[in-house]
Amino acid sequence: MKPLLGISLKVISAVVFTMMSATLKTLAARYPVGEIVFFRSAFALLPLLLWLRWQGDLINAVRTKNIVGHFKRGFIGTGAMYLGFAALSYLPLHDAIAIGYASPLIAVILAALLLKETVRAYRWTAVGIGFVGVLIMLSPYLNVGTFGGDLNAGPTLGAMLAFTGAFCSAGAMIQVRRLTETEKTGAIVFYFFIMASGLSLCTMVLGWRMPDVPDLALFILIGILGGVGQILVTQSYRYADTSVIAPFEYTTMIWALLFGWFLFGDLPTLTVLTGAAIVAATGLFIVWREHRLGLLRTKELQATPQRPGV
Repeated sequence: MKPLLGISLKVISAVVFTMMSATLKTLAARYPVGEIVFFRSAFALLPLLLWLRWQGDLINAVRTKNIVGHFKRGFIGTGAMYLGFAALSYLPLHDAIAIGYASPLIAVILAALLLKETVRAYRWTAVGIGFVGVLIMLSPYLNVGTFGGDLNAGPTLGAMLAFTGAFCSAGAMIQVRRLTETEKTGAIVFYFFIMASGLSLCTMVLGWRMPDVPDLALFILIGILGGVGQILVTQSYRYADTSVIAPFEYTTMIWALLFGWFLFGDLPTLTVLTGAAIVAATGLFIVWREHRLGLLRTKELQATPQRPGV
Protein backbone atom coordinates (compact mmCIF):
# COMPACT_ATOMS: atom_id res chain seq x y z
CA MET A 1 0.00 0.00 0.00
CA LYS A 2 1.25 3.46 -0.96
CA PRO A 3 -1.39 5.92 0.27
CA LEU A 4 0.35 9.08 -0.92
CA LEU A 5 0.72 7.66 -4.43
CA GLY A 6 -2.93 6.58 -4.44
CA ILE A 7 -4.10 10.01 -3.29
CA SER A 8 -1.89 11.72 -5.88
CA LEU A 9 -3.30 9.59 -8.71
CA LYS A 10 -6.86 10.32 -7.54
CA VAL A 11 -6.27 14.08 -7.41
CA ILE A 12 -4.63 14.04 -10.85
CA SER A 13 -7.60 12.08 -12.20
CA ALA A 14 -9.92 14.77 -10.79
CA VAL A 15 -7.95 17.42 -12.69
CA VAL A 16 -8.03 15.34 -15.89
CA PHE A 17 -11.78 14.71 -15.71
CA THR A 18 -12.47 18.39 -15.01
CA MET A 19 -10.29 19.35 -18.00
CA MET A 20 -12.34 16.92 -20.08
CA SER A 21 -15.61 18.49 -18.90
CA ALA A 22 -14.35 22.01 -19.56
CA THR A 23 -13.21 21.07 -23.07
CA LEU A 24 -16.52 19.32 -23.67
CA LYS A 25 -18.45 22.42 -22.58
CA THR A 26 -16.77 24.44 -25.34
CA LEU A 27 -18.25 22.04 -27.92
CA ALA A 28 -21.63 21.30 -26.31
CA ALA A 29 -23.36 24.32 -27.81
CA ARG A 30 -22.27 23.50 -31.38
CA TYR A 31 -22.56 19.71 -31.66
CA PRO A 32 -25.23 17.10 -30.86
CA VAL A 33 -24.81 15.32 -27.54
CA GLY A 34 -24.73 11.92 -29.24
CA GLU A 35 -21.75 12.98 -31.34
CA ILE A 36 -19.88 14.17 -28.28
CA VAL A 37 -20.60 10.91 -26.43
CA PHE A 38 -19.28 8.95 -29.41
CA PHE A 39 -15.95 10.74 -29.60
CA ARG A 40 -15.52 10.72 -25.82
CA SER A 41 -16.08 6.95 -25.69
CA ALA A 42 -14.38 5.83 -28.91
CA PHE A 43 -11.13 7.71 -28.39
CA ALA A 44 -11.04 6.75 -24.71
CA LEU A 45 -10.38 3.21 -25.95
CA LEU A 46 -6.94 4.25 -27.24
CA PRO A 47 -5.23 4.91 -23.88
CA LEU A 48 -7.20 2.05 -22.28
CA LEU A 49 -6.02 -0.55 -24.81
CA LEU A 50 -2.46 0.78 -24.68
CA TRP A 51 -2.51 0.50 -20.90
CA LEU A 52 -3.88 -3.04 -20.94
CA ARG A 53 -1.34 -4.01 -23.60
CA TRP A 54 1.45 -2.51 -21.52
CA GLN A 55 0.33 -4.64 -18.60
CA GLY A 56 0.80 -7.65 -20.89
CA ASP A 57 -2.63 -9.18 -20.32
CA LEU A 58 -4.88 -7.62 -22.97
CA ILE A 59 -6.85 -10.75 -23.93
CA ASN A 60 -7.51 -11.91 -20.37
CA ALA A 61 -8.28 -8.36 -19.25
CA VAL A 62 -11.27 -8.06 -21.60
CA ARG A 63 -12.52 -11.65 -21.27
CA THR A 64 -16.00 -11.68 -19.78
CA LYS A 65 -18.38 -14.12 -18.11
CA ASN A 66 -21.31 -11.72 -17.90
CA ILE A 67 -21.99 -9.98 -21.19
CA VAL A 68 -25.61 -9.27 -20.15
CA GLY A 69 -24.34 -7.40 -17.09
CA HIS A 70 -22.09 -5.31 -19.32
CA PHE A 71 -25.07 -4.43 -21.54
CA LYS A 72 -27.03 -3.25 -18.50
CA ARG A 73 -24.12 -1.16 -17.25
CA GLY A 74 -23.60 0.19 -20.77
CA PHE A 75 -27.18 1.39 -21.20
CA ILE A 76 -27.36 2.99 -17.76
CA GLY A 77 -23.88 4.53 -17.95
CA THR A 78 -24.44 5.90 -21.46
CA GLY A 79 -27.67 7.48 -20.28
CA ALA A 80 -25.78 9.14 -17.43
CA MET A 81 -23.18 10.43 -19.89
CA TYR A 82 -25.83 11.84 -22.23
CA LEU A 83 -27.63 13.63 -19.42
CA GLY A 84 -24.45 14.97 -17.85
CA PHE A 85 -23.10 16.27 -21.15
CA ALA A 86 -26.45 17.84 -22.03
CA ALA A 87 -26.51 19.61 -18.66
CA LEU A 88 -23.18 21.25 -19.45
CA SER A 89 -24.90 23.02 -22.35
CA TYR A 90 -27.08 24.96 -19.91
CA LEU A 91 -25.17 25.18 -16.63
CA PRO A 92 -21.89 26.64 -15.42
CA LEU A 93 -19.22 23.96 -15.11
CA HIS A 94 -19.05 24.09 -11.30
CA ASP A 95 -22.86 23.86 -10.91
CA ALA A 96 -23.11 20.79 -13.15
CA ILE A 97 -20.32 19.05 -11.22
CA ALA A 98 -21.75 20.04 -7.83
CA ILE A 99 -25.20 18.63 -8.66
CA GLY A 100 -23.47 15.42 -9.74
CA TYR A 101 -22.29 14.99 -6.15
CA ALA A 102 -25.79 13.69 -5.41
CA SER A 103 -24.88 10.43 -7.15
CA PRO A 104 -23.14 8.69 -4.19
CA LEU A 105 -26.09 9.59 -1.93
CA ILE A 106 -28.54 8.06 -4.39
CA ALA A 107 -26.26 5.00 -4.65
CA VAL A 108 -26.70 4.39 -0.91
CA ILE A 109 -30.49 4.22 -1.38
CA LEU A 110 -30.22 1.97 -4.44
CA ALA A 111 -27.75 -0.32 -2.65
CA ALA A 112 -30.27 -0.80 0.16
CA LEU A 113 -33.15 -1.44 -2.24
CA LEU A 114 -31.44 -3.50 -4.95
CA LEU A 115 -28.42 -5.09 -3.30
CA LYS A 116 -30.09 -5.49 0.11
CA GLU A 117 -27.09 -3.85 1.78
CA THR A 118 -27.49 -2.97 5.44
CA VAL A 119 -27.73 0.81 5.81
CA ARG A 120 -27.56 1.98 9.40
CA ALA A 121 -29.18 5.02 10.98
CA TYR A 122 -26.02 7.12 10.73
CA ARG A 123 -25.85 6.66 6.96
CA TRP A 124 -29.57 7.29 6.47
CA THR A 125 -29.24 10.51 8.48
CA ALA A 126 -26.24 11.57 6.40
CA VAL A 127 -28.12 10.82 3.18
CA GLY A 128 -31.09 12.89 4.38
CA ILE A 129 -28.88 15.86 5.24
CA GLY A 130 -27.08 15.42 1.92
CA PHE A 131 -30.33 15.73 0.01
CA VAL A 132 -31.02 18.97 1.85
CA GLY A 133 -27.74 20.17 0.35
CA VAL A 134 -28.88 18.98 -3.08
CA LEU A 135 -32.14 20.95 -2.74
CA ILE A 136 -30.14 24.03 -1.75
CA MET A 137 -28.01 23.65 -4.89
CA LEU A 138 -31.10 23.19 -7.05
CA SER A 139 -33.07 26.02 -5.45
CA PRO A 140 -31.77 28.78 -7.79
CA TYR A 141 -33.04 26.71 -10.73
CA LEU A 142 -36.44 25.71 -9.30
CA ASN A 143 -38.06 28.78 -10.76
CA VAL A 144 -40.02 28.68 -14.00
CA GLY A 145 -38.83 32.20 -14.74
CA THR A 146 -35.27 30.98 -15.22
CA PHE A 147 -36.20 29.06 -18.38
CA GLY A 148 -34.86 30.49 -21.59
CA GLY A 149 -38.34 30.83 -23.06
CA ASP A 150 -39.41 27.22 -23.57
CA LEU A 151 -38.88 23.70 -22.24
CA ASN A 152 -35.97 23.06 -24.61
CA ALA A 153 -33.55 25.55 -23.14
CA GLY A 154 -32.56 27.20 -19.92
CA PRO A 155 -30.66 26.55 -16.71
CA THR A 156 -33.66 24.94 -15.00
CA LEU A 157 -33.71 22.21 -17.63
CA GLY A 158 -29.94 21.87 -17.22
CA ALA A 159 -30.29 21.35 -13.48
CA MET A 160 -32.94 18.69 -14.00
CA LEU A 161 -30.75 16.94 -16.58
CA ALA A 162 -27.79 16.99 -14.17
CA PHE A 163 -29.86 15.59 -11.31
CA THR A 164 -31.39 12.85 -13.50
CA GLY A 165 -27.89 12.06 -14.71
CA ALA A 166 -26.83 11.64 -11.08
CA PHE A 167 -29.57 9.00 -10.70
CA CYS A 168 -28.26 7.14 -13.74
CA SER A 169 -24.69 7.39 -12.44
CA ALA A 170 -25.81 5.88 -9.15
CA GLY A 171 -27.51 3.05 -11.04
CA ALA A 172 -24.30 2.47 -13.00
CA MET A 173 -22.37 2.28 -9.70
CA ILE A 174 -24.70 -0.46 -8.48
CA GLN A 175 -24.29 -2.42 -11.70
CA VAL A 176 -20.51 -2.06 -11.51
CA ARG A 177 -20.59 -3.49 -7.98
CA ARG A 178 -22.41 -6.51 -9.35
CA LEU A 179 -19.93 -6.89 -12.20
CA THR A 180 -16.89 -6.77 -9.92
CA GLU A 181 -17.99 -10.09 -8.44
CA THR A 182 -16.92 -11.88 -11.66
CA GLU A 183 -15.31 -9.32 -13.98
CA LYS A 184 -11.93 -7.62 -14.12
CA THR A 185 -11.67 -3.84 -14.08
CA GLY A 186 -10.28 -3.76 -17.62
CA ALA A 187 -13.29 -5.67 -18.96
CA ILE A 188 -15.79 -3.43 -17.16
CA VAL A 189 -14.26 -0.26 -18.61
CA PHE A 190 -13.63 -1.76 -22.08
CA TYR A 191 -17.17 -3.00 -22.65
CA PHE A 192 -18.64 0.23 -21.32
CA PHE A 193 -16.69 2.28 -23.88
CA ILE A 194 -17.70 -0.16 -26.63
CA MET A 195 -21.37 0.05 -25.63
CA ALA A 196 -21.34 3.84 -25.31
CA SER A 197 -19.65 4.20 -28.71
CA GLY A 198 -22.17 1.89 -30.39
CA LEU A 199 -25.24 3.45 -28.80
CA SER A 200 -24.12 7.00 -29.54
CA LEU A 201 -23.27 6.06 -33.14
CA CYS A 202 -26.95 5.23 -33.62
CA THR A 203 -27.79 8.90 -33.05
CA MET A 204 -26.06 9.81 -36.31
CA VAL A 205 -29.44 9.52 -38.07
CA LEU A 206 -30.68 12.41 -35.91
CA GLY A 207 -28.12 14.70 -37.46
CA TRP A 208 -24.43 15.12 -36.83
CA ARG A 209 -22.21 17.86 -38.17
CA MET A 210 -18.72 17.29 -39.52
CA PRO A 211 -16.23 18.92 -37.13
CA ASP A 212 -13.51 21.14 -38.54
CA VAL A 213 -9.87 20.35 -37.76
CA PRO A 214 -9.60 22.37 -34.50
CA ASP A 215 -12.85 20.89 -33.15
CA LEU A 216 -11.85 17.39 -34.22
CA ALA A 217 -8.64 17.84 -32.22
CA LEU A 218 -10.75 18.84 -29.21
CA PHE A 219 -12.99 15.78 -29.67
CA ILE A 220 -9.95 13.50 -29.71
CA LEU A 221 -8.56 15.30 -26.66
CA ILE A 222 -11.84 14.74 -24.78
CA GLY A 223 -11.68 11.01 -25.45
CA ILE A 224 -8.04 10.66 -24.50
CA LEU A 225 -8.54 12.67 -21.31
CA GLY A 226 -11.50 10.45 -20.41
CA GLY A 227 -9.47 7.28 -20.97
CA VAL A 228 -6.44 8.56 -19.06
CA GLY A 229 -8.65 9.72 -16.19
CA GLN A 230 -10.22 6.27 -15.95
CA ILE A 231 -6.79 4.61 -15.82
CA LEU A 232 -5.61 6.99 -13.10
CA VAL A 233 -8.72 6.29 -11.00
CA THR A 234 -8.27 2.53 -11.41
CA GLN A 235 -4.62 2.71 -10.42
CA SER A 236 -5.30 4.96 -7.42
CA TYR A 237 -7.41 2.24 -5.78
CA ARG A 238 -4.53 -0.22 -6.14
CA TYR A 239 -2.35 1.82 -3.81
CA ALA A 240 -4.77 2.89 -1.07
CA ASP A 241 -8.06 1.88 0.54
CA THR A 242 -11.32 3.23 -0.79
CA SER A 243 -11.91 5.10 2.48
CA VAL A 244 -8.65 6.98 1.89
CA ILE A 245 -9.17 7.69 -1.81
CA ALA A 246 -12.89 8.48 -2.07
CA PRO A 247 -12.91 11.86 -0.24
CA PHE A 248 -10.55 13.33 -2.83
CA GLU A 249 -13.30 13.05 -5.45
CA TYR A 250 -14.55 16.36 -4.07
CA THR A 251 -11.40 18.15 -5.24
CA THR A 252 -13.15 18.31 -8.62
CA MET A 253 -15.03 21.33 -7.27
CA ILE A 254 -11.75 23.23 -6.82
CA TRP A 255 -10.71 22.58 -10.41
CA ALA A 256 -14.22 23.26 -11.71
CA LEU A 257 -14.19 26.66 -10.01
CA LEU A 258 -10.79 27.49 -11.51
CA PHE A 259 -11.57 26.29 -15.03
CA GLY A 260 -15.02 27.87 -14.95
CA TRP A 261 -13.56 31.21 -13.91
CA PHE A 262 -10.62 31.30 -16.33
CA LEU A 263 -12.32 29.79 -19.38
CA PHE A 264 -15.94 30.92 -19.10
CA GLY A 265 -15.92 33.75 -16.58
CA ASP A 266 -18.38 31.89 -14.36
CA LEU A 267 -18.44 32.47 -10.62
CA PRO A 268 -20.51 30.29 -8.29
CA THR A 269 -23.28 31.67 -6.12
CA LEU A 270 -23.14 31.36 -2.34
CA THR A 271 -26.24 29.14 -2.51
CA VAL A 272 -24.58 26.56 -4.76
CA LEU A 273 -21.36 26.62 -2.72
CA THR A 274 -23.33 26.09 0.50
CA GLY A 275 -25.26 23.16 -0.94
CA ALA A 276 -22.12 21.59 -2.42
CA ALA A 277 -20.33 21.91 0.94
CA ILE A 278 -23.21 20.14 2.73
CA VAL A 279 -23.27 17.31 0.17
CA ALA A 280 -19.48 16.93 0.29
CA ALA A 281 -19.51 16.91 4.11
CA THR A 282 -22.14 14.18 4.25
CA GLY A 283 -20.23 12.16 1.67
CA LEU A 284 -17.06 12.46 3.73
CA PHE A 285 -18.97 11.43 6.86
CA ILE A 286 -20.32 8.31 5.14
CA VAL A 287 -16.80 7.33 4.02
CA TRP A 288 -15.40 7.96 7.53
CA ARG A 289 -18.23 6.03 9.18
CA GLU A 290 -17.79 3.03 6.91
CA HIS A 291 -14.05 3.09 7.53
CA ARG A 292 -14.63 3.05 11.29
CA LEU A 293 -17.10 0.16 10.98
CA GLY A 294 -14.58 -1.72 8.86
CA LEU A 295 -11.94 -1.32 11.57
CA LEU A 296 -14.37 -2.51 14.24
CA ARG A 297 -15.30 -5.58 12.19
CA THR A 298 -11.62 -6.39 11.72
CA LYS A 299 -10.96 -6.13 15.46
CA GLU A 300 -13.96 -8.37 16.20
CA LEU A 301 -12.71 -11.02 13.80
CA GLN A 302 -9.23 -10.87 15.31
CA ALA A 303 -10.64 -11.18 18.82
CA THR A 304 -12.84 -14.18 17.97
CA PRO A 305 -11.13 -17.42 19.05
CA GLN A 306 -10.77 -19.94 16.22
CA ARG A 307 -11.47 -23.62 16.74
CA PRO A 308 -8.54 -25.93 16.02
CA GLY A 309 -8.46 -27.01 12.43
CA VAL A 310 -10.64 -24.12 11.23
